[in-house]
Amino acid sequence: MVGVDDIEIRDDSIRLGQFLKLANLIETGADAKIVVGDGLVDVNGETETRRGRQLTGGDVVEVGGISVRVVVR
Repeated sequence: MVGVDDIEIRDDSIRLGQFLKLANLIETGADAKIVVGDGLVDVNGETETRRGRQLTGGDVVEVGGISVRVVVR
């Protein structure tokens, strides 16, 4: 997949809000609440409005034209 950075996580899954911070797509948890609540985040090509959604290896998250993929270490 061209233009997608891989972001490693330690566990088998991670919440969307936590992943957004880990990937440096947002600065704070409050930012996560805003961008997810406003429908500005896509997971695997579909708009996601649940900040607590569990992501697993291979999921691709996009915010503002930047795409990152979850990779389980």
